[in-house]
Amino acid sequence: MERLEFARQLRVEQTDAERTLWHRLRNRQLAGTKFRRQQPLGLYFADVYCHELKLVIEIDGGQHLDSAHDNTRDAWLNKQGYRVLRFWNHDVLGQTDVVLEAIWRVISESKHADAPSPPAPLPRGEG
Repeated sequence: MERLEFARQLRVEQTDAERTLWHRLRNRQLAGTKFRRQQPLGLYFADVYCHELKLVIEIDGGQHLDSAHDNTRDAWLNKQGYRVLRFWNHDVLGQTDVVLEAIWRVISESKHADAPSPPAPLPRGEG
């Protein structure tokens, strides 16, 4: 029963992390970049996806004892031309601005343009 409860807790945390990241991305102007949530890509669903940049953002709860599944998935996505960023639940929930800054850097690099300065962090509790 403890394993089942642990799995449920991870799923709740992962859902909270996905929702938090989605709201934060949607509420910011990241150089006009649009993101979609739970986007189908071949056999997989991307947690958060940007079609324009072919950028996939994955949020992991640490439920895999090894990374073989993630490596297989990332290899397939990379072969299709997608770039994958992977963050842990606790990073998205506890260090959201750090995660957003990492995403901003990738967007800026991908656009190869003079992107505007990253937006100021949202006040705590918003998003």
